Amino acid sequence: MSAGPSAAAGSPAGALRHVLSHLVTPLLMCIGMGLAYLGAFHAPEPHDLRVDVVGSGPSAQVLAQTLQDKGDGALSVRTVADRATAAEHLRTQDSYGAYIPGRAPELLVASASSDTSATAVEKVFTQVAAGQGAPLKVTDTAPTADGDPTGQGIFFLLVAVSIGSYASVAVIGGAGAVLRLRVRAALALGASLVVSAIGAVFAGPLFGLVDHGLAGLWAMAWLYSAGILLIGVGLHTFLKRWTTLGVMVLFVMLNFTSSGGIFRPELQPGFFGALHSFWNGAGFVEGVRGHVYFGGHALGGNLLVLSLWFVAGLVLTGLAGLAEARRRRAAALPAVPPAAPSAAPSAGPARSSAEEEEEMEEAVGV
Repeated sequence: MSAGPSAAAGSPAGALRHVLSHLVTPLLMCIGMGLAYLGAFHAPEPHDLRVDVVGSGPSAQVLAQTLQDKGDGALSVRTVADRATAAEHLRTQDSYGAYIPGRAPELLVASASSDTSATAVEKVFTQVAAGQGAPLKVTDTAPTADGDPTGQGIFFLLVAVSIGSYASVAVIGGAGAVLRLRVRAALALGASLVVSAIGAVFAGPLFGLVDHGLAGLWAMAWLYSAGILLIGVGLHTFLKRWTTLGVMVLFVMLNFTSSGGIFRPELQPGFFGALHSFWNGAGFVEGVRGHVYFGGHALGGNLLVLSLWFVAGLVLTGLAGLAEARRRRAAALPAVPPAAPSAAPSAGPARSSAEEEEEMEEAVGV
């Protein structure tokens, strides 16, 4: 009786169905990545990009109102009394550029906050200064480290730590499927320590992305990585072979695009800007920026975001543990037929082996 199903599974038609069923995952990844990356990055345009005009007289007021009207929603322009106030707004990321009009106009920016936002602001005020017949002097009040001239190194560090984390999820869920959940959770925490240490080496001694604050960066990288790994390990109990796709949606498609590492929310569609306020990648990128370049400004809020994702991982892992315990109890309830005492135990390892193969195939495909 067992020859029929076995033959069917090994037939060309069965093999073709098996391949086609597995092609669903990479095709969904293709669609998801295209929608996420092109939707977030293909046409960056400023909207409500906050800038200051320094001055309190009628000319400053008129200039600010003119820029506001001509911008048609691209800029949010206000006047501030003096240069010190404008510089403080840049430090607290309350604005992304400050224009000081006069015979020698000057623009203050903070490229460490976002190089692309600083470039967008510079483009606007270069035209303003040209209209006044004067060259524009640009002063960067918060330049990035020498090893990160574009200011996007932190984003690519995020990519490296994320890939190390979610790929580890596939390995722990696949190769470690026969292990108890508490062992898999311990492996996840251990892997997060290794991944975050690698990230710190990249950021500091290897590429010099930051020139100080490396210990704080490592701590945030660990919190970020541990959150991903715990969530992934917990999800594997429920999603099985779909875990890789689920983790990619959460921590690649929605995460990278909303992190603010390339374009801040003021240059993106509203959906990704909304995610920026609470997604874990944004918490990491903005947390590192605040810690390294802005004297810890808004660091507490970003640490809270990372901590909440970590707690979500703990909760999901706990729920997975309860679900697995119920499955074990349910499996132990039926009496094992005396004639075939080894039939039930043998099903588990075989199924785990198949899942391991599928998980590893998907991980390699990523």
